[in-house]
Amino acid sequence: MRKTNPGQLRIIRDNTTLRSLYPQLGSGDLFIGRLRLKQTEEYFLLDLQARGVTIFPSPLAQMISRSKAMQTDILGEFMLPHTVVLHDLNDLRLIINTYQQQGYGKVVSKEDRANGGMGINIWRSLEDLYNQGSYGRLPFPLVIQPFIENSRDIRVIILGEYLEAYYRDNTCNFRNNLHGGGTSTPTEITKDQLQICREVMTRGNFPYAHLDLMITEQGQTFLGEINLRGGIRGAIISTVEYGKRIAAIHESFAENLSLPE
Repeated sequence: MRKTNPGQLRIIRDNTTLRSLYPQLGSGDLFIGRLRLKQTEEYFLLDLQARGVTIFPSPLAQMISRSKAMQTDILGEFMLPHTVVLHDLNDLRLIINTYQQQGYGKVVSKEDRANGGMGINIWRSLEDLYNQGSYGRLPFPLVIQPFIENSRDIRVIILGEYLEAYYRDNTCNFRNNLHGGGTSTPTEITKDQLQICREVMTRGNFPYAHLDLMITEQGQTFLGEINLRGGIRGAIISTVEYGKRIAAIHESFAENLSLPE
């Protein structure tokens, strides 16, 4: 059953309504917000897009936010060189030679769906990681990258015209996540760093984002991670103001959306 007035935009703003109307949805329908999906339900994004439903933020941005492996495959050009996705033990075996040739020692692994500083581990070498995997104890897929000594972490929040950045540091732990005891210090990013953020957001079709930048001791900047939403502990912006700015971006998109003919 289709809606009675096909020329009128139907806007859906919550997941409960989306689920109840799911069989009826099609061209001319707009869902605003993040879809709450189990990992085994992500095909809903593909189905809705194929049926002509407009989703904002985009399905691409929503999927990238959910998966570190997808981030690496899609946005790897902005990340630290030799940041790769391992889907199985054979992938790990094949990348060992590359890391050895580059002279890498310690490596960092990131679990695909872990957040909040969880699932991030440091290893003395890829051989140690391989030894662990040989006993079937690695949660593939994994993202791995070289461990960079003395790097710094900058969290950047971009919400339309709003921009905020702050260092995240933890002198007792290589994980700089604030939930793990890190501290924050406001900072300003350079034009080049902002350009990287904008290019990443454009590539991933993000209308707004939380981006984590890695700054090496030599001053190079690389993308660490990106997400549509993230914790704002350590940020200047309040929870209320944050919510208002997100809502304004959503409403602006809805107001400017052209209906299909």
